[in-house]
Amino acid sequence: MADELVFYTNPMSRGRIARWMLEEIGQPYRTEVLEFGPEMKSDAYRAVNLMGKVPAIRHGNQVVTEVPAICAYLADAFPEAGLAPEPARRGDYYRWLFFAAGPLEAATTNRALGVEVPEDRRGMVGYGSLEDTLNTLEAALAGREYIAGDRFSAADVYVGSHIGWGLRFQTIDPRHVFADYCGRLVNRPAAVRAREIDDDLMRKSFKENVE
Repeated sequence: MADELVFYTNPMSRGRIARWMLEEIGQPYRTEVLEFGPEMKSDAYRAVNLMGKVPAIRHGNQVVTEVPAICAYLADAFPEAGLAPEPARRGDYYRWLFFAAGPLEAATTNRALGVEVPEDRRGMVGYGSLEDTLNTLEAALAGREYIAGDRFSAADVYVGSHIGWGLRFQTIDPRHVFADYCGRLVNRPAAVRAREIDDDLMRKSFKENVE
């Protein structure tokens, strides 16, 4: 019997990215929805993720947290989905997957929080400046269909989600390269299914809370 795949999430979290990845691999999985607060910080869930945060997955005896790690793990665990380049061609794949997890997320989060890094202190932060970060990402996508080359991969799930959220919440400048890239991703069948599942969970949660 194949190892069970369990997904711990909340539809108003970064779990939406992991959900998209799970839909891309096309394998059965069981969803455990946790509410923010006591349930997510419970001893039962901290046995899965000591941080008391979602998302996380359990695949047999393996527990994986952190969204980029979940994306990379699932691509490797289910190679038949074709969501990772062959090992000898993974330079861009790893580079941009972790660029989004590091410099891009830090830079856009600081923008959302109104944090300005003094120019003479930019060497202390991994991204330097938001402008440098966005210029680098724009250059990477210019002339490419996908972030790691001419094939969709798990890196696109993660990078595309960050850019999409950044455009929506105005933490990323609305550059044509970013909009065009997201436009190529948003209507993928797995992306549509994932949004529908999580949006439905949000509606059910709202209905339960008001009744």
